Amino acid sequence: MTGLDDKAKQYSLKLLSYKGRSEKELEERLKKKGITGDVISSTIIYLKNIGLVNDMSLAETLKREALTHKMLSYFGARNFMLRRGIPKSIIDSVLSRDDNADIENAIKLVDRKLRILGTYPADTAKRRLYNLLVRRGYSSGTIMKVLKEKMMREEDET
Repeated sequence: MTGLDDKAKQYSLKLLSYKGRSEKELEERLKKKGITGDVISSTIIYLKNIGLVNDMSLAETLKREALTHKMLSYFGARNFMLRRGIPKSIIDSVLSRDDNADIENAIKLVDRKLRILGTYPADTAKRRLYNLLVRRGYSSGTIMKVLKEKMMREEDET
């Protein structure tokens, strides 16, 4: 093992101590550090063999984070995982499209945000909720369905 191999492994372990990373993320960070391609590939193979780098388990974790904590839609979660360097084939095996789950997530998100936006005029609140849901990756059909239902419910309560 050369000094460069050891340096790459130590840096990778330091990066992994902060958060889980995909192979692609590690590769990019090691390239930025000035480490050569052969050393990068041997480092990633080493980390995969000891179980510290596993794109499939990272994809499962990111899926849970995207759908439950960030309340992203299917497309939002897919883009989130792509940005983190997870290969499309792994994303497709982990993430399944479910319109009902998207609607449920959108309703939860709207409920949470309505507490904050409750003092705003209805038009402003609706616009802000629409924009929020677009940023989270929801389709316009889902957004309109959820907002229509929520706004009717809000009017009934007042």
